[in-house]
Amino acid sequence: MANVLIIEDDQALRESLAETLREFGHRAIEAASGRLGLDISTRERIDAVLLDLRMPGMDGLEVLRRLRADRVETPPVAILTAYATSANTIEAMRLGAFDHLTKPIGRDDLFSLISRMLATRASSDHVPAPLAAGDDELIGPSAAMRSVEKTIGLVADSDATVLITGETGTGKEIVARAVHRHGRRSAGPFIAVNCAAIPAELLESELFGHARGAFTGAIAERRGAFRDADKGTLFLDEIGDMDIAVQAKILRALQERIVTPVGGRAVRVDVRVLAATNKDLPTAVQTGRFREDLFYRLNVVPIHLPPLRERLADILPLAEHFLRQATAPPKRLASDAAARLLAYSWPGNIRELKNAVERVAILCRGDAIASSDFDFLATKSSAHSGALDFAQGDLPTAISRLERYMITRALQEADGNRTEAARRLGIHRQLLYSKAQKFGIDIGEASEYQTGAVAKPDKPR
Repeated sequence: MANVLIIEDDQALRESLAETLREFGHRAIEAASGRLGLDISTRERIDAVLLDLRMPGMDGLEVLRRLRADRVETPPVAILTAYATSANTIEAMRLGAFDHLTKPIGRDDLFSLISRMLATRASSDHVPAPLAAGDDELIGPSAAMRSVEKTIGLVADSDATVLITGETGTGKEIVARAVHRHGRRSAGPFIAVNCAAIPAELLESELFGHARGAFTGAIAERRGAFRDADKGTLFLDEIGDMDIAVQAKILRALQERIVTPVGGRAVRVDVRVLAATNKDLPTAVQTGRFREDLFYRLNVVPIHLPPLRERLADILPLAEHFLRQATAPPKRLASDAAARLLAYSWPGNIRELKNAVERVAILCRGDAIASSDFDFLATKSSAHSGALDFAQGDLPTAISRLERYMITRALQEADGNRTEAARRLGIHRQLLYSKAQKFGIDIGEASEYQTGAVAKPDKPR
């Protein structure tokens, strides 16, 4: 029997979690506030902690920070919240949270979580400084983005090389900047180099620098990107387009942390390298266009960004974010415009969405942006959307079509687990069930059950 501390200010949810944990055979210890939870943690042996994020007085992140600061060995802590953002997800994982989950959490998921927490004990005693406000540049509640944010939080404080892959416009540099900003090198420089934009004959000098007089035109010494990024992070964008000769020098720099300027002497550097590409590097390795040893050196921690067409849940939050940035006071998207954005396949991904929103924000004279304001997307949409033509017919029909699609996809991704599907969709399980009945979606017989209060989200404040 394990001692599980529940720090949750919602009494009904706290008691429901405790009841379920007791049914699992554990001892549940309840705390109605962060301060009470910290006090209990100093007096009792705690094996795992379920921690609410939003609480009056002291929020969950501060409780997590103090737990890790006050104890040599911290029990695994899982953050539970109905208000997950990229910032609080990354920060929680960076502070050492075992996991960061969105309410409601089903009985099966709770059992799995507790089992995993008890099997692994957190050990880091590093307590990073709190983040500055306004750092949540990663936008999107989709499961794919939540996974990316968690990975960023896990790798931020290490020096491991990260290879970020994804189509053009998916936000690879934003991810790289988030890794740098949330990590212990954040006080150092972040230097980005687009390897595809620099001619091969100049790239070596751009990366490693050159000595004065090293070649014709070298009238002054150049430090190069590696030395400019010393104590910080070097982001090598479009590394799949790098000339094969330069790849060998990059490999040496990564292995030995030594760079040699053109015409100069070797210099040791302290730099973390992040790389990104929209190319298929394993195929490039097979065809000899990319060094295999460099690929494995870069691909220590891979982060893949799915295209926007596979992240429907992110489209409207991103569009509204860009709209707030582009207009003051902010204009709003009419429902037919929202449906149109969801129907489009966005071959240019987030970059194209941002440009489209900025365009209509400038040209639309009213306070509400209508579907017709996005008419310039029509041709491309028909060419790319294929089966995802949600905008056909009237608005109620389009919305129903979208709901049916998203529910079906969520159930497929969750292997038929209704609780997990509801969590991914951000709705209650009961609402998922009623909508599935409405649309005639077969969700099978119940293979799971949960206490009602466990599924209850924390209340807004």
